[in-house]
Amino acid sequence: MLDSRVTSRSSRSPFWLGFSESLPFVFVVTPFALLFGVVSSEAGLDLLQTFMFSLTVFAGASQFTALQLMTDQLPTLIVIVTALAVNLRMAMYSAALTPYLGQAPVWKRVFIAYFIVDQSYALSAIRFEERADWELSDRIGYFFGTMVLIYPIWMATTVVGALLGTAIPEWLGLDFAVPLCFLAIIGPTLRTPAHIAAAVTSIVMALLLFWLPYSLGLLVAAVAAMMVGARVELWQAEART
Repeated sequence: MLDSRVTSRSSRSPFWLGFSESLPFVFVVTPFALLFGVVSSEAGLDLLQTFMFSLTVFAGASQFTALQLMTDQLPTLIVIVTALAVNLRMAMYSAALTPYLGQAPVWKRVFIAYFIVDQSYALSAIRFEERADWELSDRIGYFFGTMVLIYPIWMATTVVGALLGTAIPEWLGLDFAVPLCFLAIIGPTLRTPAHIAAAVTSIVMALLLFWLPYSLGLLVAAVAAMMVGARVELWQAEART
């Protein structure tokens, strides 16, 4: 019985494998997007503005950050820089996936860049490392498979949240989706001492630097975590030689 399940799983096309492995994220992305729609409505954005915000940015954490700063009427430059800082991890995701997807045609890389989010990266990074036998087409298929359900759900649920606005009762506690989503993403990726060191560093630094204005503590914490993670990887490499 176990052998048949393994065979069935391995024979599934990469695209549909990505689709199936993205299903658990639906349960956290849906309330996350719904919450953004509600918050956007409360901040004064109309339905079209909310939809275009998600369409052009498509990065939940940055969207929430930018919206909060806009509500506080901070300078536009501060809003943009802070949102980019929060989304700095996407550059790291892109660099990590380049060895696997970097040979794709330019037009496909454009779409890949747009769809690099926490969920697609976390799933792809793990699966690409495990399936060294996959061809480029397999990896591309898997990557887009992870987004074929998540993306339309994010867009549609954002609109639903904006339409419902304050009609959604507070007792539903939609804000639980934000930390839950990131915990679901980060947990499976903490597989090496370097990953764990980077995660602990980012947490400690973010807590220590919470007082910095414009959420700059997050940017400093991210840079520090990258440096610590890289240093631990170097130590490990030196220890093996």
